[in-house]
Amino acid sequence: MKAYDPRLGISGHVLRQAGESGRAALVAYLPVGFPSVPGSLAAMRAVIEGTDGVGADLVEIGMPYSDPMMDGLAIQHATTRALERGVRTRDVFTASETVAAAGATPMVMIYWNLVERYGVAAFARDLAAAGGAGLITPDLTPDEAGEWMAASDSHGLDRVFLIAPSSTDERIRETMAACRGWVYATSVMGVTGVRSETSSAAPVIVQRARKADPSLPVGVGLGVSNGDQAAEVGSYADAVIVGSALVNCLIAADDAGSDDLTGLREKAADLAAGVRRSRR
Repeated sequence: MKAYDPRLGISGHVLRQAGESGRAALVAYLPVGFPSVPGSLAAMRAVIEGTDGVGADLVEIGMPYSDPMMDGLAIQHATTRALERGVRTRDVFTASETVAAAGATPMVMIYWNLVERYGVAAFARDLAAAGGAGLITPDLTPDEAGEWMAASDSHGLDRVFLIAPSSTDERIRETMAACRGWVYATSVMGVTGVRSETSSAAPVIVQRARKADPSLPVGVGLGVSNGDQAAEVGSYADAVIVGSALVNCLIAADDAGSDDLTGLREKAADLAAGVRRSRR
């Protein structure tokens, strides 16, 4: 086991531990509040447990927002319903406690305006108290993140920024230098959503990230929908991030008036088996 590296923070060490066991980590995105707050907490426990106790390593807890920038149709559908059903920003702290108690690492994906409304220092304090590892901030760039950098340092929280195929090499270096934990590489241009094939740009952006900073883990998101795709992406990325495929399972159950999480558990198990098939 390698020595503790403070730059990897909490979540980066989870990715490194998975890599040392010969596989990629599985990051499962689910929004808090859909189909309800209690229902979303049950869903988070389900993706951690899978069907045989093997599921997600990290849960990316999505905070619904009225004007999402990168969310695809499935996630927009779920988060809109969550907002209609009364989800509140403070519910992410309950979700973080739930994920941590279930044995996985909680990360919160949130649009920055919501953190500012809550108060940056207060949000960092409350997230740390709830066992959260840190934030994924899709609309916050490092050069505008001074207040968050200070707050995350004060409370020992990870900060995950995004890079994209359109990012310049200089921008990738700057973004990765500001991260603690890992960097989120979007493998396609555009919004999230299930795709029949993984993006050909994914291995390229990972290669560029590793060239810029080989010490920081790289997670790949946008488009992975099944175990085979998870195995493919896991062969070159440190983490495979899956959202829409999982959310679609919840939408199907909600539309049927059911709280049955069998489909969600099976999808999580398939994805978990996929990253374990990946050859590192």
